[in-house]
Amino acid sequence: MNRDQPWHEAVKQQAGQLGYRNWIVIAEASFPAQNRPGVRQVSASGDVPEVLDYVLKSLEQSENVRPQLYVTRELRSVENDFAPGIDDHRKRLQGALHGHDTTELDQQSLLTLLADANRSFDVLVIRTNTALPYTSVFLELQPAYWDADSEGRLRDRIEQERLQKTVRPL
Repeated sequence: MNRDQPWHEAVKQQAGQLGYRNWIVIAEASFPAQNRPGVRQVSASGDVPEVLDYVLKSLEQSENVRPQLYVTRELRSVENDFAPGIDDHRKRLQGALHGHDTTELDQQSLLTLLADANRSFDVLVIRTNTALPYTSVFLELQPAYWDADSEGRLRDRIEQERLQKTVRPL
């Protein structure tokens, strides 16, 4: 992969401005254009696995955010007979995931999550040249230094403190 491609700098600059609860979409070529405020769009000359690899390498260097990755549920059912190249794409996508776990949701649910997130948070859409159906990858950014278990323990402690203050001996 050529590191001098113009989209690399645009992605690096845009992604560097994102934080917790922001989204990045590595989009297939036919992904709908977004016109809402807070949505930034970058065109990349690579395909989804190449762009995902680049974005994940960039995010892995960040101490502030880590991605929760979503792929479309439909992707595993698309047949190579109807979308030539999809089998190879799935194999390349596995390598580009860098061992990250993914959550499968149907594409419409992912688009709904994205629209809901965009009401309050920024979204970066990186449109690739991949011309295969259901191949977009969605990344929801989470804090790298605070995980769901830590948040759960904090909420439990706050609730315990609240209960202790409301329960007073007679």
